[in-house]
Amino acid sequence: MTRRVAITGLGFVTPLGTDVHSTWEGLVAGRSGAGRITRFDPAQSPVKFACEVKGFEPARFLDKKEIRRYDLFAQFALGAAEQAVTDACLASNWDKVDLKRVGAIVGTGTGGLQTFEENARALFEKGPSRVSPFFVPMYMPNVAAALISMRYGAKGPNYCTVSACASSAHSVGDALELIRHGRADIMIAGGAEAAITPLAVASFANMKALSERNDSPETASRPFDKDRDGFVMGDGAGVLILEEWEHARRRGAKIYAEVAGFGQSADAHHITAPAPDGSGAQEAMRLAMRDGGIQPDQVGYINAHGTSTPHGDAAETAAVKAVFGDRARKLVFGSTKSMTGHLLGAAGAFEAGVCALVVQTGLIPPTINQFTPDPACDLDSAPNKAVKRHVDVALSNSFGFGGHNVTLAIRRAA
Repeated sequence: MTRRVAITGLGFVTPLGTDVHSTWEGLVAGRSGAGRITRFDPAQSPVKFACEVKGFEPARFLDKKEIRRYDLFAQFALGAAEQAVTDACLASNWDKVDLKRVGAIVGTGTGGLQTFEENARALFEKGPSRVSPFFVPMYMPNVAAALISMRYGAKGPNYCTVSACASSAHSVGDALELIRHGRADIMIAGGAEAAITPLAVASFANMKALSERNDSPETASRPFDKDRDGFVMGDGAGVLILEEWEHARRRGAKIYAEVAGFGQSADAHHITAPAPDGSGAQEAMRLAMRDGGIQPDQVGYINAHGTSTPHGDAAETAAVKAVFGDRARKLVFGSTKSMTGHLLGAAGAFEAGVCALVVQTGLIPPTINQFTPDPACDLDSAPNKAVKRHVDVALSNSFGFGGHNVTLAIRRAA
């Protein structure tokens, strides 16, 4: 018999706030995190705005030497992990836990991209001697998971998942399976991204994936709206403490929700475009519900991948209709990316955390910037205003370039 898995801690670093409280407050209020890019001068870029993390103070979590030696994505990860560990009441109780049964999995789409760009520029402009000796450990995608493991002495499973925008959803799913099958008792699982850099923005812009509403950044991310024209880049981190249910109860931990199901699939269709009928997304949702023993009528909320791209939103809507039938019109199918932008490799874990808060509080964040209805995206997205509703089960969808699909099922604690 597999073991149940609880969420006992949350940590967020997002464009809406540098902790869970401020982020959740911003989501429920329907606040946009978008604005002109400040991390570099975007004057020559066709897209001059993004959803940057604002007010992050790495000195809260790191000493001066660590700040110099860790890429921003790893700093975000450590900040979110520290919050989650504290929230789970583990910070002062590690001596009561078998650390060989504590692991860390942190997903990312790009790793230390800022470090890569800075050192490539140094190499080509100033020569090999100007490349940092810390370049490799700063850049490598697995450094966030490694640093978290070292910080807390976690000697269990430790690695990085890299599957584009499904990366951290995979990290949560993998952590679930490790605990279920007795290979760990506690997993620090999540994702981090800091890809608002000249190279990444230029690349996404040139492939016409980004919104170009430079004159109105706050309304640029508009999932499901008829006039959507692309996604808005975001960055940050989301970290969850996943814990075997009885282990959590024995130590008196609070339980936000249960991670009840994990579904994954591949489109096998195109390197960037989703399957038009959403067949891969359908399979991921069906598998997650089957894995958790969940019936369609138990699902009250789906946190959509919903990036605000013309084809992606329509394909995901079609997938939800195919999976849920008439039930599709009775649930809320919304996108928090309308406010945070797309956190890329960090999105899945962060949005799974949002689902945990939804089932715990009965509050569903809105999908903002809904101006013109699209007949192809006609499900209830909680347009422009949060909804109060009892939710037993929430699904979190994450789909990545390459056709990687993940759905996580989050069930209300009972």
